[in-house]
Amino acid sequence: MHDIVIRAGKVADGTGVEIREVDIAIDNGLISAMGGDVGEGRVEIDASDHLVTPGFVDVHTHYDGQATWDPEMSPSSYHGVTTTVFGNCGVGFAPAQPDSHDWLIQLMEGVEDIPGAALAEGIEWNWETFPEYLDALEKMPRVMDIATQVPHGSVRAYVMGERGARNEDPTADDLLAMAQIVREGIEAGALGFTSSRTMLHRALDGEPVPGTFAGAEELIAMGKAVAEAGGGVVEVASDIGLGGLEGNFGSDIDWMRALANDYGLTVTYALNQADRHPQQWRELLELSSAPIDGDGKVIAQVAGRPAGLLFGLETSLHPFKMHPTYLELAEKCTHSELVEELSKPAVKEQILSETTGYTGRFNYDVAHAFHKMYPLLDTPDYEPKPEDSIAARAQRENRDPYEYAYEVLLTKNGRGLIFFPLADFAEHTLDPTYERLNHHGAFLSLSDGGAHCRLICDASTPTFMLSHWSRDRTNGPKMKIEDAVKLMTHDTAEIYGLLGDRGTLEVGKRADINVIDYENLSISAPEMAYDLPTGAPRLLQESSGYKATIVAGEIVRHNGEFTGARPGRLVRGRR
Repeated sequence: MHDIVIRAGKVADGTGVEIREVDIAIDNGLISAMGGDVGEGRVEIDASDHLVTPGFVDVHTHYDGQATWDPEMSPSSYHGVTTTVFGNCGVGFAPAQPDSHDWLIQLMEGVEDIPGAALAEGIEWNWETFPEYLDALEKMPRVMDIATQVPHGSVRAYVMGERGARNEDPTADDLLAMAQIVREGIEAGALGFTSSRTMLHRALDGEPVPGTFAGAEELIAMGKAVAEAGGGVVEVASDIGLGGLEGNFGSDIDWMRALANDYGLTVTYALNQADRHPQQWRELLELSSAPIDGDGKVIAQVAGRPAGLLFGLETSLHPFKMHPTYLELAEKCTHSELVEELSKPAVKEQILSETTGYTGRFNYDVAHAFHKMYPLLDTPDYEPKPEDSIAARAQRENRDPYEYAYEVLLTKNGRGLIFFPLADFAEHTLDPTYERLNHHGAFLSLSDGGAHCRLICDASTPTFMLSHWSRDRTNGPKMKIEDAVKLMTHDTAEIYGLLGDRGTLEVGKRADINVIDYENLSISAPEMAYDLPTGAPRLLQESSGYKATIVAGEIVRHNGEFTGARPGRLVRGRR
């Protein structure tokens, strides 16, 4: 008798082949049989009229700190993720000099908007080197498998101290020392090396991430170390893919392609559609995906939906955040008191009459770009139409858009949210996203699970891929279910060297499996929770429709609830 049998499910096995109805048997954490008659199981899951998929492999998250204290790995675990990779964008917590802990925390808080107080309280710092960090991660069982990468910022600071933090050029000895740390990290089990090359990423003190201005010599030395230690991914958050450069792609593309060509590495970079240059991504994708002589490749990480900021009274930003009267009230009031005050007509009139304290182009948009702001409903719409914007709604009702936005924030007892697509929605359609997701030079990524706790909540992207792209989309092409599943299982696992034991449903592979009520799969509206260490806030977004999520043959989530099973472990190295 098998440990578990999933009976009569509609199986999308991750390879992209047509869905078929089969039973799946699980024994000792592995898939032991697939077919029409696999025998009985001690536990039987009726999957008739359900979609059965591999567990989702999310390769762009920032659980570097949270993974040391949170066995549930939420919110990614709410959305069928069974393997997650962090250490992205050149920031992380190892290696760490004993006197640099506070500095690393303020770096992560500045770049990824993870509350520093929560990190300081939650992280025990029972490591110094990167291999010791992996050992610390390995000690805690979790609901999913985790893997990580060596972050450039931490390596630079560890070797060069203040010189590294200030982005000074390394000496020859510095380069040798940094390369050795990267080599040791890969040998110990890291999946790759990551770096930040964007001015958008800054520490809390305003300084760019160490490595932002690193020359090709330094970056190639780090990539060479990855190759010498057995290979892996080199991941980059670069301004070239974030709309930050005026078409001058040459230098970063050159060293990326050199690493791929000369050392057989997979080099990946974040690619978004920027409002300022809505077609620039096409040129960049053509350049980066051109054929390479060697075994490596350059491939773009693209999001499955707009990179969306969430404006609310509890979040980091909203149009009235810097108005003097609002600032005064927010400083002294509890949330309920603040809502009560803001609901008073005289207070509302005063705030609406004031000039915002925001400065700079981005902040101006936060306060004024109502054509890009959409009320986020109980069933969130991440591909809203232009007529759904606050500007359009206010115009139809002959109202001031500032007043309209103000009232949206006060809905739901002051927990109303406004969706502000920061990137990937320049043309008010996800058709360009569809193109990128189906391009051979790009793959699904950028969910940012665990990061941007007070402003973004895109860890629900796997659920969105099925509910929107393959089922609900009406204003553009859809994806086949099989293709949407392949994007977040086989493809992500393959790129990160994990396809040997996961990413598809095959006999002998790990039993990482989702059983999904596909027709009723949905995403809830994000809500602010105060459950990080010290009671710090973070946005969470639930789902409904996951009948079961199985990791290594154990049911970790059943009908939206954790079972208490924690079979997840640290993944060391490619397989």
